[in-house]
Amino acid sequence: MRGVYVSRKDTTPSGDVITTFDIRITEPNRQPALSPQVLHAMEHLAATFLRNHPIWADKVVYWGPMGCCTGNYLLLSGDYTSAQILPLIIETMQFVANFEGEVPGATPRDCGNFSFMDLDGARLEARRYLDEVLLCATDANLYYPAD
Repeated sequence: MRGVYVSRKDTTPSGDVITTFDIRITEPNRQPALSPQVLHAMEHLAATFLRNHPIWADKVVYWGPMGCCTGNYLLLSGDYTSAQILPLIIETMQFVANFEGEVPGATPRDCGNFSFMDLDGARLEARRYLDEVLLCATDANLYYPAD
């Protein structure tokens, strides 16, 4: 299902926990995957938002697209649950859905493929994810089914 899931928790040699989240925007093998251009624009926008967030910025390790093009990964320094970060993902997707202007970092100096972006598509998919999943999330959207 679409949702926000803890994918794994790793402990570094120094004892710090890194929590990896699957930010699952489309249903794998059931819905069309996101285009790489949509994911690329979303990556630039979400990473910029998260790196500048007043509460979470210093906990963000990474935001980037899944190779299967069904969503993104978010890595946070710390031991977190999906429910704890749901408000952050809502804020992030609201930022993407409402963004207007030039995509941050979409220049030849800052990006190796700066013109390979679909801002309108990223805004549309973020809005759909917000309306259909995040703003009405249940446990089914926050916890992988038990094996």
